[in-house]
Amino acid sequence: EVQLVESGGGVVQVGGSLRLSCVASGFTFDDYVIGWFRQAPGKGREGVSIINSREGVTVYAESVKSRFTLSTDNAKNTVHLQMNELKPEDTAKYYCAATRTGSSSDWLVPNWYDYWGRGTQVTVSS
Repeated sequence: EVQLVESGGGVVQVGGSLRLSCVASGFTFDDYVIGWFRQAPGKGREGVSIINSREGVTVYAESVKSRFTLSTDNAKNTVHLQMNELKPEDTAKYYCAATRTGSSSDWLVPNWYDYWGRGTQVTVSS
């Protein structure tokens, strides 16, 4: 059974940092693209960052470039999202997802993903 479990969310002040983690199980980690998405109240789900470990490809949304960094611990089937210089507009529920389809131009689009975690809430207070 494929499972994705997020952790690390919380409440942080503007300019602060958080590190989210996604632990994957039930599939071969390197065979999948792992993505982070977020959804704020009343808004659609948007792509934040993805990693394709096998091809060595990492993609970031423009809104988080230079502030967020994605890394993997393949031995632990874990993907981390380091979030620095957090802004109020980063407040959302963050989800981890996995897919084996699509290409680098598709991977920030939620519809390409087959498996999803339940999410972890990030709140940035001003």
